[in-house]
Amino acid sequence: MSNAYENIPDQYEGEVSDVIHFADAGTQQSAHQLFLLAKERLKDVSNWHQLSGPGSSKFSLTDAQGNELYRMAEKGDHFYIDLPAPGTIAGRGLDWVIIEDIDELDDANAESEYITMRVRPVVNPENPDAPIAHFLTHNSTNTFIVERYLNHVSAAVHGRNEVPNNKDTGLYDSVRNTIIALGARKGLSGPQWKALVVGLLKTE
Repeated sequence: MSNAYENIPDQYEGEVSDVIHFADAGTQQSAHQLFLLAKERLKDVSNWHQLSGPGSSKFSLTDAQGNELYRMAEKGDHFYIDLPAPGTIAGRGLDWVIIEDIDELDDANAESEYITMRVRPVVNPENPDAPIAHFLTHNSTNTFIVERYLNHVSAAVHGRNEVPNNKDTGLYDSVRNTIIALGARKGLSGPQWKALVVGLLKTE
């Protein structure tokens, strides 16, 4: 197991989710090229919905004040998620996360190389006095990993400590967040992340 997986937080409460997709290349060099492409796609957060296809959530990268950014993601950036479902009041219709860590190891000649990006629910930066603007609590994380091992490339999303954000929120957000989180627990978020990881490794 590579160091990439050391960036996934320990599980101590709530739900766990793991979505992964694999692609094989003919040579290590072609696998490296696919890895580089998938890595750039992962950091291009605002185009994730294009990779995921019709009916998916929309994502948009912003700075810490909520201003939209037109570049690759960096540690400390935020992004909002516009789910195909009713939004939060705290997030003014959106769910917000912060990119709290990005870890990269690029080496075409090594046995493996990877990028990890870990995100965590936060308040809406445009409404910082409101509660956490996400259907999961601040303790929840998603860790996105693109990795090449020899001539195999994988893309994955690992959810940890997924607990509904239904305390210290208004009644509407409490009910909404519980319903969305229960839907995610029943596997309804799986298709979104499955579509994304497949899209990250598309070669056509």
